[in-house]
Amino acid sequence: MNKQDFNDGLLGFLDASPTPFHATQNMARMFANSGFIQLNEVNKWKLEQGGKYYVTRNDSSIIAFTFPHAKKYVMIGAHTDSPNLKLKPNPILKNDGVVKFGVEPYGGVLLNPWFDRDLSLAGRVSYLDSQNIIRDALIDVKKAIAIIPSLAIHLDREVNDKKSVNAQTDISPILACGDSFNFDKFLKEELLACGISDVVELYANELSLYDTQKASFVGIDEDFIASARLDNLLSCYVGMLSICSVDENTPMLFIASDHEEVGSASTSGAGGSFLESTLKRMFPDFEEYTQMICSSLLISADNAHAVHPNYPSKHDKEHAPHINAGVVIKVNANQRYASNSKTISRFMNVASSLGENTQNYVTRSDMACGSTIGPITATRLGIETLDVGIPTFAMHSIRELCGCDDVYSLYKIILGFSDLCQS
Repeated sequence: MNKQDFNDGLLGFLDASPTPFHATQNMARMFANSGFIQLNEVNKWKLEQGGKYYVTRNDSSIIAFTFPHAKKYVMIGAHTDSPNLKLKPNPILKNDGVVKFGVEPYGGVLLNPWFDRDLSLAGRVSYLDSQNIIRDALIDVKKAIAIIPSLAIHLDREVNDKKSVNAQTDISPILACGDSFNFDKFLKEELLACGISDVVELYANELSLYDTQKASFVGIDEDFIASARLDNLLSCYVGMLSICSVDENTPMLFIASDHEEVGSASTSGAGGSFLESTLKRMFPDFEEYTQMICSSLLISADNAHAVHPNYPSKHDKEHAPHINAGVVIKVNANQRYASNSKTISRFMNVASSLGENTQNYVTRSDMACGSTIGPITATRLGIETLDVGIPTFAMHSIRELCGCDDVYSLYKIILGFSDLCQS
């Protein structure tokens, strides 16, 4: 696959995945089309040597793996969730002649860029059908149905100097005039559009707003990719294509977990049992399981902060990655990233053998460092782990920016890594 085809596919994946549920569904379809067999956690597994399998949890996390006769795996870890605005359980607000959504920020969302955007709604809806069965369905409204209008500068002359956003009062999206909007009717119409008419009662939902502007190439020479949810659907896409690009004799596993942006402490997050449970079912013999863990490597792939040309002082100048200059290796002395000299060296060796550049990132010593699924997974499993990422501008904004070269470079390195891991 060449870089242009790779990036064209990335844009399509980004647009088709407005929520973790949709991202997981799209990856599951890709795995099924690539010959992977779906497993269900509640059933007994009968794995066959040479098989390829995938399994989901909570409709928002997914694991895919090959199953050759091997005890040394290269694993790629990513996360499906991104900061956004989620609807509250009782979301309808009516005042001053309009209907609004009550929302709650999810994760460390950068709020200012959400103003004056054409917003749509997507996520999961749970309902009761006429057979008295609780079912789940995914909806994606797709069209722009809401907007958060800015306050005019005439009414706030200090806005350019002192702009702050109150998450309770300032970011309620407007969706209609008057007071006649019926939310349950709206949801039933969306379910009907998905072919679901047997809805006796609506129960709960997990719905998020998203920007309807599509992912695109940006720049005079189209050097950049601009989109929502680059953090961390970039890595999901790389991991998905990587495992779909190897044959069944290559020992590889890919996991994309939910809830990384809020700490990973959930049944479907990296702090949960999903990966460990899957690996122990792959290797039920304790000795073989332990040997596999001690011989394998997890590449935790999450976005990295590229040095912002308008704010270079926010970086340690010796560790300030540039966009389109290579995959970033992330290091933190306090183990906020799981990289160490051994895992870094292995990654650099593969990248160098392929002629791919790498860069180093260390947070300024006087600034707090974020974390990833890397240390969480390494702690839970005891597996050697490396944290890497794609250099990115505007992380956690409604629209982020990365380079066209870097994502493809990570894909090539992982494929090279999988080849070497068989030796």
